[in-house]
Amino acid sequence: MRTRGSLRLATRGSTLARRQASLVQAALEDRRYEVELVTVDTTGDQIRDELIHRLGKTGAFVRELDERVLEGDLDGAIHSMKDMPTEQPEELVTAGVPERGPPGDLLITPDGATLEDLPEGATVGTSSLRRRAQLLSARPDLEVEPLRGNVDTRLEKLLAPTLQAEHQKRSEADKERKGNTGDDDFEPEFDQTVDDWFDGLSELEKQALGREVDVEYDAIVLAQAGLERSGFDHYVDAYELPTSTFVPAPGQGALAVTATDGETAREIQSVIDHPRSRVETTVERTILAELGGGCIAPVGIYAILQGEYVRATVNVFDQDGKESVTGSRDLPVENHAEAAREFARDLADRGAAELIDQARDESDDEDAPEGT
Repeated sequence: MRTRGSLRLATRGSTLARRQASLVQAALEDRRYEVELVTVDTTGDQIRDELIHRLGKTGAFVRELDERVLEGDLDGAIHSMKDMPTEQPEELVTAGVPERGPPGDLLITPDGATLEDLPEGATVGTSSLRRRAQLLSARPDLEVEPLRGNVDTRLEKLLAPTLQAEHQKRSEADKERKGNTGDDDFEPEFDQTVDDWFDGLSELEKQALGREVDVEYDAIVLAQAGLERSGFDHYVDAYELPTSTFVPAPGQGALAVTATDGETAREIQSVIDHPRSRVETTVERTILAELGGGCIAPVGIYAILQGEYVRATVNVFDQDGKESVTGSRDLPVENHAEAAREFARDLADRGAAELIDQARDESDDEDAPEGT
């Protein structure tokens, strides 16, 4: 079967990024394109001890990939849409938006607890300002601590303390079992030896058992799409946070392929573009661009196409989740982008702009040198 052409597409090097890029690669190869994925290291990948909102406003996980495209080295770049800045170089277009994955967030605990089940003062890990504000709005008693790393790293940090305590308990039980071999009335606490228990763990749990952690988390929050695409959804207990109150980040769950405007971009769009996902994410990103929130403010925006309208829900908080501006509106599909801009302007007038300016000022204060 004759191939239609070859494409070289940039991707980040994380396991999740490579898995997501492989979805785009497969869709193109199904249409007889030859696709090579080229790994590009980004600023966001290099600086692992910084929170997302402090990595810059131009797309810490995006810029280097797109530069390779603009320089002509590569034909396109594959991104998680929620990482993309709303402003792009004029020569660059979003060539393709594949069908979106699940957009919501998951609360993950060692025992499958819900948000309401968490004890008072529980520690929850997240690197997202939006998730932090939403958590504190729902449960002001929570301690929300920073958490970065790949999906497996975050899961290991969550599971480590529980598994290590269980390992210690079973090891002590094994010693007791060995010391009571002559006691016919002795009943061991566990049916399995610690070695048999260890052999029955998943690879993720085995890695967690050996991890040192600075913070013991009672729960963490992750994007559902990221967990599923990483392949770890079958190994942990998760509770779906409702998108009505935990409004997702704009573009969460969606991928985007950027390319220079031209024939290659048109070919990519004809193969992988999913019209519904394109409309919904266009509404979300248009509202974000009009509000000017970027990654420095706790902003959730979620759009769902419903017949002739797009239902858009917006959730803007201060950093502690104490103040908020929220709203929903049905936007006509025929002029969804302009209607989204009008909705955003109305929200800004209602106080969203003030909250975003406040978040920007706080972000600038955090980045200021000591003594200023």
